[in-house]
Amino acid sequence: MAALDATTQKKQLSPKAAKRRQQIVEATMRSIVKQGLSGTTLASVAKEAGLSQGSAVFYFHTKLELLAAVLRQLYEDYEAAWRGAVERAGPEPLDQVLAMLRVDFEPPVCTPDSLFIWHAFWGEAGSRPHYAAITEIFEAPRFAVLRGHCATLLNAAGRPEEEAENLAIGLDSLTDGLWWRLYLSEGSMTPEKALDVVADFLTTSLPGHSETIRAGLGNTPERNP
Repeated sequence: MAALDATTQKKQLSPKAAKRRQQIVEATMRSIVKQGLSGTTLASVAKEAGLSQGSAVFYFHTKLELLAAVLRQLYEDYEAAWRGAVERAGPEPLDQVLAMLRVDFEPPVCTPDSLFIWHAFWGEAGSRPHYAAITEIFEAPRFAVLRGHCATLLNAAGRPEEEAENLAIGLDSLTDGLWWRLYLSEGSMTPEKALDVVADFLTTSLPGHSETIRAGLGNTPERNP
C-alpha cells in the first residue's frame, strides 16, 4: 500500500516539482554506482545533483524513502521497456515472449550501471520488506503475461497448460541468473552469449519453434561498453 501511495503522490506533483524530484532520483542512481547503497546519503545525492541538502530532504524526507523511489523508477522504466517491446512484437504469443526475453539484454535495461544498481538493491532485499513490496507490484503483472503466453504455446502443442507455470519460472530464473553472470563476469559473459543460452533453453522447451526462437533472439545490436 505504501508503494502505491507513493506512486499516487508522484502523479499529483506540479511539473516543476516532478522535474526536481526526477533530478534527485537520477542523481541518486549515479551516487549508487559511484559509492554503493551504503555510501549513498542525502548529502551525497544533493552534491551529485548540484542542489542543497535541504532540497533533497524536502522531496525525500529520509534515505529510505529516496531509495524506495529509485527502485520504483527502475521498475517503471523496465515495465515501459518490456511492455513497449511486447506491443511492437505483434499479436503472436511466441513473438511477444521473445520480445520480453530480448529486452532483458538490451540497453537501456541491460547496461553496466543498471546491473550494478539492480544488484545493489537485490543484495539488501532480504532485510528490506519495503523493497520486496515494490518488487511484487511490478513483477507480478510481468510474470502473468509471460505465463499466459507460455500456456497458449503449450496448449497449441497439445501439452498440459499446467506446465506453463514451470516454463515461466524457468525463463525468469534463467534471465535473473544470466544477469548475475553479466554483473560478475568482468566481460567473459556478454548479452549476446546470454541470449544464446536463453535460446537453447527455450528451443528445448518448445522444440517445434526452434527457427523462430533463434531468429527472434539472435543478431542483437551493439551495446554500450
